[in-house]
Amino acid sequence: MRFDEMGKKDGKILMLLPGTCMNYETNFSKVLDALKEKYHLICVNYDGFDGTDTEFKDMIDVTEKIEKYIKDNYNGRIDGALGSSLGSSFVGQLIQRENVHLDHGIFGSPDLDQCGKFSAWLQSKLVVPLLSGFIGNEKKKQQTKEKLKKAFDMSDEDAEKFVNCFSQFSMESIKNEYYSDLLTWLNDDIYVEGTKVHFIYAKKMGEKYLNRYKKYFRDPQIREFDMTHEQWLFGSEELSKAVLKAIDEFMEI
Repeated sequence: MRFDEMGKKDGKILMLLPGTCMNYETNFSKVLDALKEKYHLICVNYDGFDGTDTEFKDMIDVTEKIEKYIKDNYNGRIDGALGSSLGSSFVGQLIQRENVHLDHGIFGSPDLDQCGKFSAWLQSKLVVPLLSGFIGNEKKKQQTKEKLKKAFDMSDEDAEKFVNCFSQFSMESIKNEYYSDLLTWLNDDIYVEGTKVHFIYAKKMGEKYLNRYKKYFRDPQIREFDMTHEQWLFGSEELSKAVLKAIDEFMEI
C-alpha cells in the first residue's frame, strides 16, 4: 500500500481512492492539481497497484490498512474521502464499519454491485479478461483506446495513459480486486452520526444506480450530472470544473 500526501498543508484532509485497475496518478491525473490547491490530499494506491511486488488480497484487507493509516496519522478522523468507482466501495466500508470517522464520504458515480460467490466468480471469469485482454496486443490496445475516447470523451493522450496503466498490474491483483468488490456488501439504510454522504450521480448510467444509492444510505446528498460513468475525470474541462465545484460544496469550503 502507498499513501502519498500532498497539497495544501493547512487545508481540509481529503483522501482519494482510485477505481478498478487504477492507480491514483492515472485515475485523478486531470484534477489532481486543482484538488491540491484547496485540500491536503492523502492519495492511495492499493496493494498490487502501488508499483511494488505486493498483490491485492481482498477489499476488507485493504480497508483495514486504510483504517490503520487514518488511526496512526490522524487519530482516526479525517475531513473526507472521495472514491472513484470501485474506490467508493472503500468509502462505504469506512463509513459502515465505524472504525474511523469521515466527516464527508463522497461517492464518484459507483455501481456498488453486490452478489453471491457463484455470480462473482462467473462475472470475474467474463469481465477480467476484457479488462486486461489488450495487454501485449497492439491491435486490441488501439481498439480499447477508441472505445475509451468515445465512451468518456477522452483525448488520445488520456486514453493512452489509461490503457498503459493496466499493463503495470498482475492478472491476480486485477481478478482479486474485481471479485472481492462484488462480495463486499453494504448494509441498507446506513447512517453514522456526524458523517454526511454525497453522491456524484452520472445520469447516463441509469436510474437503477440512483435507487441503489438511496437504498444503502439514509438521506444522501445526490448531485446529478449529464454524463457517463466517471466522465468528469477524463472528459471535458467544463464537466471537470462543474464536479470539482460540487466537491467543494460537499466538503463545505
